[in-house]
Amino acid sequence: MFKKPVTTAQKSKLKSSIQRSLRQRLLDQFPLLIPHIDEILPKKSQLDMIKLPERLTLYALDSHVLFFQHFDDPLIPHLRVVHAYPHAFPRIQVDRGAIRFVLAGAQLMCPGLTSAGAKLPEKENEILAGAVVAIGAEGKENACMIGMLKMGTEEIKKINKGVAVEAGHYLGDGLWKYEIE
Repeated sequence: MFKKPVTTAQKSKLKSSIQRSLRQRLLDQFPLLIPHIDEILPKKSQLDMIKLPERLTLYALDSHVLFFQHFDDPLIPHLRVVHAYPHAFPRIQVDRGAIRFVLAGAQLMCPGLTSAGAKLPEKENEILAGAVVAIGAEGKENACMIGMLKMGTEEIKKINKGVAVEAGHYLGDGLWKYEIE
């Protein structure tokens, strides 16, 4: 999604009513952010909305992108937010062999999540298709990618082929390097 450098198209301030609804959507989508929401989105702050080509929208505060959204898809946090609050987002892990592909912007395939070194949650903690997940890497502390599951974690274990996570935002991509003017 962000393989190329990000170029700003249109930037505007969000109304307070839209900010409140966005804040509530974030809490509905990521309930573990509740204790940290005032740090991430202070109530008296002014959020900017940046429209990009391909129907992408960035939400920024004080020149720092916090979240982005494609069409009306779920909100996806910037990796810097994920690194600051790692426990607030569902997490899966790829094996060492998948790291270079993830950092090149490839979609994450099922075998990279089911081999030795990879980790998926147990059946009772299944993550469903369409959920936004942070992707960690074997032997690394911070997430290297964040994206949306194409199939649930139990289905990934069963099928073990095809695309598991749609490439969203990864370390070193255009969004990671993007600076708001």
